[in-house]
Parts: sequence; structure tokens; C-alpha cells
Amino acid sequence: MGQGWKRAPDWADYRVAGFFFVYLVAYYSTSRGGPALLAFALVPVTYILYTLDALRKNEFYPSLPALANTLIAAAYIVVSIVVAVYMFVNYDEIGTVRAGVWNATDIAMGAVMVLLIMEYARKRHLVLFVLNVLLVLYAVYGRVVPGMFFHPGLSWERIVTAMSVEMSTGIYSNLAQLALTVIGSFILVLSVLRAFGCVESILKISHRLAVRSAHALPQSAVVGSMAVGTVSGSGAANAITVGSATIPAMIACGMPPAVAGAIETASSLGGQLMPPVMGISAFLMAEFLGVSYFDVVARGYAPALVYYIGVSVSVYLLSTRYGTRAYGARAEGMSVTDWANLAAFAAVVAGLILIMAIWHLAPMIAAYYVFIAVGAALLAAHVAATLRRDGWTWRALGAPLARFIDHFASMGADLALLLATLSIMTGAFVITGVPTKVGALLLDAAGVNLAAMVVVAFFFGALLGTGLPPAPTYIITALVIAPPMIKVGVNPWVVHFFAFFLGVWGEVTPPTSISAAITAKIAGAPFLKTLFRAITICFSLFILMAGVFTRPELVLEPGLAQLGALAMLATATIGASFSLQAQFSDRRALDVPLRLVLAALVL
Repeated sequence: MGQGWKRAPDWADYRVAGFFFVYLVAYYSTSRGGPALLAFALVPVTYILYTLDALRKNEFYPSLPALANTLIAAAYIVVSIVVAVYMFVNYDEIGTVRAGVWNATDIAMGAVMVLLIMEYARKRHLVLFVLNVLLVLYAVYGRVVPGMFFHPGLSWERIVTAMSVEMSTGIYSNLAQLALTVIGSFILVLSVLRAFGCVESILKISHRLAVRSAHALPQSAVVGSMAVGTVSGSGAANAITVGSATIPAMIACGMPPAVAGAIETASSLGGQLMPPVMGISAFLMAEFLGVSYFDVVARGYAPALVYYIGVSVSVYLLSTRYGTRAYGARAEGMSVTDWANLAAFAAVVAGLILIMAIWHLAPMIAAYYVFIAVGAALLAAHVAATLRRDGWTWRALGAPLARFIDHFASMGADLALLLATLSIMTGAFVITGVPTKVGALLLDAAGVNLAAMVVVAFFFGALLGTGLPPAPTYIITALVIAPPMIKVGVNPWVVHFFAFFLGVWGEVTPPTSISAAITAKIAGAPFLKTLFRAITICFSLFILMAGVFTRPELVLEPGLAQLGALAMLATATIGASFSLQAQFSDRRALDVPLRLVLAALVL
């Protein structure tokens, strides 16, 4: 009885996750009801998934007794179900009939859901929680703020409606809808690759490359992170997945621990840049610009290649400097399943690009078709391999399906709740006019000098990046700097890619960096030393930030002009890598001046 009670959260979690998956797949097939109704129905369900997942992992309220955790979780789940049913049933009335004159029940339901999401933010993203609280207080009590940021203040009712039932801002707005539609469809693809072991197969082939030479091992971190980055879009996920294998191997071959950790940090950072899945910020960029996600992907390859060329050259120079030895371990053999997984990975990357580029289908539909095709192929291969190896056992056959449902639900729910949290933040910005006021300050501070505006914008974004993840850093930076820069004639693509690069830079912005913290721990090296070494390796990110202004054709239109800008910036990146990592002379008095001359030529 006691054991069954303990397993109740697992039982409930898998069933809610199954409902979440079936509902979304049905929506991807038909788009019935539209994205707003989808958000009304599923945002509360994502909170149920988060609650059950935290409960079964003993991460809900660890300081409270188990019974208290269970009772609180039950209360949250009941409230979420009530909100989901009410919002779904009253969708038409809330969005049209009672729009602007919502009744007390509408407002109460909206307020309860906002409070639950704020509690999620408090537990998972404390900095965002504090920022949201401050913005809400500013929205209500703006009359006590002096200067240009003064405003008369808004009522609490107006705050609640703006954060919930208005749909143009708040937890059911475009960001939450994006998490469940376009991003959710891509998560389907990523989850099926992870569930059937494609990431492990990528690591195996990287390991086989690593044993060939002393220089191949560090490069395997770059290649592995680039490959995994195409299906994860996360620097931290890359650092954990690839770094756990490559960092100890690099150290064993003579690479200093801090340098080994820094190589993996810089390589993993590219997961945010590498198409076809470039992290949340790329989806947000498409939403801000009002373009297809493929338009962002088509322009994203050139910057990603510039970045990885710089990292690869730096890693080669570092392996030469430290005289790394050949890796002594034997490479693990590749099975038929591994080759099938690699073929599936290649099919995903090629399929997403071809379907969006040639058939011109919407990204959500393209990802859904790729999921159906690749998922069916992987499932068939898994069934055949299992029957040949173990015979017919439900446990062996169903294991990857359980992993798939678990990963898809947990990742999809967490992302939807994160974007709902960001929607509270952007809603507070919009209704108080903060972006307009900060943009005016930016124009006043920098005048009409574009270089000065870029410098001010960089420090603004870098400051945000010290405490915020890439997505909120991109959102705030884009909201603040895009209007004044576009006003003085800068192309919107240039501005938003600059903000995108700033968001990625936030992954390694001192003194905080999740990726560097992970790699430093794996390497057993000092955190700050690892972080600052990583910054010198991923210096190409700074070249990209400047390059979108000096060579805007890099991101304006895919084509020959883009290739020319890519070649120019790649050349500058290689030169910068040599100036930072190469050693031209054993005599420091000669080596340093030569590096400085090269750096000046590069700049």
C-alpha cells in the first residue's frame, strides 16, 4: 500500500503526459481552435506536469513533510484543472463577448493561474521572479517614481487582466502559444531522437574520431557539440551531454583542466547558434519580425559557421600549444542501431530544411511530418532489434516510448511555463511603456552615432545576461534597442541578430555562466579560470556582433552576398584566434607585440 502510494505521482505524471502529447499531436494535425485556445487549454496542464514531476523527484517543497507536499500538490492540480476547464469552455466569451468587460470569475481564474506561474518562477527562475515582482509593483505604483519613468499607476484589476485574459499580453499571449505550437513541434523531434539513443550514437562517432590523433580529441568536442546542438539548441544541455565524455578524455591526454572545460564551454555555446534548432531566441526572433522560422534558419547557418570556425581553429592551436598526446582508450564499436540513429539524425536535419525550403510548409507542420517519418522509422528499427536480441517483452519494447513521453512532457511543460513567465515580464514592459522610455534614453545617450549606440546596447545586453538566461536577455534587449536603432535606419534583421548574439553571449557573461559552471565541475577546475579561458575561445561571437553592422549582408538575404560576408568574417575570426591562442616566439617580448599587430589587423 505504501509503495503504491509513493508511485502515484509517477502513475499520474505519465497519464497527464500522455494526454498532453495526444492533445498537441491532434492540434498539429488539424490546427483546430487556433493557438489561443490551445494556450487556454494547455498552460494549466503544463503546470500540472511540472507539479507531478517535482513531486516524484522530491523537488517540490523539500523542506516540508511528504504529506504536506502531497496535499499542496493536490490543491495546485485541482486548481489548474478548474482553470483549464473554465478557460476552455468560456474561450469565446472571454475573447469576444466579454472582452474588456470581464466578469469577476474570469479575473479570478486569470489571477490564480498567474500566481501559480509566479510560484513556478520563484522555484525555477528566481531572477525572473524578482524582476516580474518589481515590474508589477512599478506598474501599480509608478506615481512614486520620479523623472521620465513616472506614470500615474494602473489598478490591480488592470494588471491581472493584462497578465491573463487579455491574450495580447500575459500568460496566454503569443509567447506561450509559440511554446506549444512551433517550439513544441520541434521538441517532438528532439525528444524522439533522444529517446531512441541518437545523442549517444553521435557521441560514439565523436569518440571514434577522438582516438585517431592528439588533435582529433579536442576537435571531437567541437564536432560533437555542433552535432548535438542541432537537435538540442541548448548550451547547458550540450555541456552535460558531450562534456561528460570529452573533458575527462582531454585532461587524460595532457590538456590542462581549465582549458579542457573552456573548450567544451565554447563548443557547447554554439548549440544556441546552430540551425535547424537555434534555441528559444531564434523562434522569438521570427515572432518579433513576423516572418517564418525558416527565414531565421536560412540566415543562421552563416553566423554559426563563422562561430565554429573560430572555435575549431582556437582548439587546434591550444592542442598544439599544450602538446596533447593521442588518446589511449579503444573506441567503442558502432552497432547497426548506432548507424540507424545517425541516419535518422541526418534525416531530421535535412528533412526540416528541405520541407521548409522546398515545400514552403510552416515550421510546425514541417517538424510534425519529420517527427512522424523519423519516429516511425526509429520505432520499427527498435522493434526489429529488440525482437532479435531479447524476444517479445513489453518492457524492452516500451522503454524508449516511455522515455519519449517523459522527455517531451517535461521539456515542453518547462518551456511553456518559462515563456508564460516571460510573458508576464513583457506584458509589464508594454503596459508601462518602459521600452519606449529606455529607447529614448539610448538615443539621448548615443545621439545619432551608430557605433556609440551599439556600444551602449552591448553593455545593456551584457548587464542583463549576467542574471538572465538567453531568451529573456534577447526579449528585453530587442524590445529596448530595436525601435531606436530601426528609427535611425538600421535593418531589422541586423538589430535582431545583434540582440540574438547578445542573448547567446549571456551564456558566458561573467560572473555567471551555467555552461561554464557545468564544465568546470566536470573538469575539477576553478570556475572563473574556466570561464575566462572560454571567452578567449569563443571570441568569434564578438566578431559576429560587430560583423552584422559592418557586413550586414551576413544576415540580410541568403545567397552569394552572404557567402562573401561569411568568408570575410571567417578570415577575421581565424586571425583573432591566432592572436589569442598561437605562440609566435618563445621570447615574450617578441611574441606579445606580434600578437597585438595581428589583432590590430584583424579588427
